[in-house]
Amino acid sequence: MDMEQILKILREVRPDVEFEKEKKLIDDGILDSFDIITIVSEFNETFDIDIDVEDLEPVNFNTVEAMQQLIKRLQEEE
Repeated sequence: MDMEQILKILREVRPDVEFEKEKKLIDDGILDSFDIITIVSEFNETFDIDIDVEDLEPVNFNTVEAMQQLIKRLQEEE
């Protein structure tokens, strides 16, 4: 799994956000629920994972690194 793939998806959803610099994407309201739904759908398809409702916590989406860790964990569980 490539960080560039994650960033590409994020930039397609929100090209106005500098994802590498942000540390509170959810807590600061930078990403809204619609953004998250779109991102989760793209992640599920691109990385062949299934992000469950239990995984939809701010801690998993506040940073790009957190998203990468979530994807990695879900891929290892498969």
